[in-house]
Amino acid sequence: ATMNYADQRGPMHEPQQQSEAEDGRVYGPQLGSASIPQRSAPWGERLAPALRLDARIATVALLACLFVVFSSPISSLAGDRATAPPPGPSDPIYSLEAVLNFALTRNPTVASAEGTIDQNRGQQVAAYTYLNPSVSANSGVGRMRDLGLFDPAVRERVTEFNLSVGQPIEWPSKRAARQRASEAGVAAASAGLAETQLNLVADVKVAFYDLLLAQRALILAQQNLATVEDVDKAVRTRVRLGESPQFEAIRSGVEVLKANQSLTRAANRVRVNRVMLDTLTAGSLGPMYAIDGQLHRVGPGFGIDILTERALTQHPTIVRLRKSVEQADHSLEFERQARVPNITIGGSYWREIGREAFTGGLTFPTPVWDRRQGEIISAFGSKRKGEAEFLRARNELIRNVSQHFQDAKTTADMIEVYEKGLLKQADEALRIAKFSFQQGASSLIEVLDAQRVQRQILLDYAQAQFDLSMSLALLERAVGGAL
Repeated sequence: ATMNYADQRGPMHEPQQQSEAEDGRVYGPQLGSASIPQRSAPWGERLAPALRLDARIATVALLACLFVVFSSPISSLAGDRATAPPPGPSDPIYSLEAVLNFALTRNPTVASAEGTIDQNRGQQVAAYTYLNPSVSANSGVGRMRDLGLFDPAVRERVTEFNLSVGQPIEWPSKRAARQRASEAGVAAASAGLAETQLNLVADVKVAFYDLLLAQRALILAQQNLATVEDVDKAVRTRVRLGESPQFEAIRSGVEVLKANQSLTRAANRVRVNRVMLDTLTAGSLGPMYAIDGQLHRVGPGFGIDILTERALTQHPTIVRLRKSVEQADHSLEFERQARVPNITIGGSYWREIGREAFTGGLTFPTPVWDRRQGEIISAFGSKRKGEAEFLRARNELIRNVSQHFQDAKTTADMIEVYEKGLLKQADEALRIAKFSFQQGASSLIEVLDAQRVQRQILLDYAQAQFDLSMSLALLERAVGGAL
């Protein structure tokens, strides 16, 4: 929304050579009535004391302007423009779906969660594997020391050997408890992957909406700068013609400086938010890119009771913690059943001098000193910790659903107020102020105030849309999926 005086009041003429009259006053060029909007009282008709007073005021205002310029972190207007270039036409433009696809396929946190699933699957395979048998073989040369010395038919030297085979058998209850614990571990890891993806999607959406808001603020800053520069050109032309005091030119110059500073801050925010969003995609977007999307304007369509029930039954965090508690319970049962030792059934074959035998046996350790009291206490503590974590997460989800739902509803009502009245009122106030300024009925301050109010309302409206979008993204995280 820029002020184009050429379109509204006729073409803008270049200043002509000034001439000096007999009374010493300097007059501007002879312009048509349609070139510059006329004020009710031309400045050239005022008295000389007023000119001297305005000169002193202009000097003070000029010093204030210089203070603003040199105290600002911005070095020059040209430097501001050079450091805030918009995305070029060759830069890629990504939608929200494309960014989410990059994040879910390339973010290292997803790969880490998938690695946890592989670990638990390996433990499940180990839980169903039987214990390996043991084989023992011995061989050597034996000599006769008794009967062989008196009987020449008996050999004095012969090779002796024995072979033993044993198969450990695990207590069935202990084996079943370990298998159930491993299955619960795989289910918890799978729910952990879904939880990681859910949190990543929420983070990407918040970063995407934040960058979208920054891009919109940058566009508003560029439009505001163009409008202020147009006003500044018109004011300086009036000052040269003697229709306005020098103070208004200095004031408009300060407004241009402020608009350039706002533009630089908006451009820096866009660059920072680009890096944040690119980090979530593991650098897939690149250093220079733009996004295309829309901020939300409508609140949630479900009631809070339905969303809360859905969160408590389907949320990946609840599922993961519930499976973790189940795994801890089976681990406790495993430690209790582990007090019964494994039994090893074995058989042996012996071939010695004058003797050949087949034997069988049963071996088991006796739990006299170690009855796994420490392991049982540790497993019981892990179970209690998991149950407490489950209750904490459950209460936190209820709170988050209620908080983000109310935030979304409140922000949606605020957006409705903006769309029904404030936006139109701000545009109308700015239009009236511009028209009055063109007709000479209002001052520059009134135009700048109307422009500032209109821009602030647009920023607040965009901020409200961002707040609603962020609340909906956080509500999706609290509920456990898309609304």
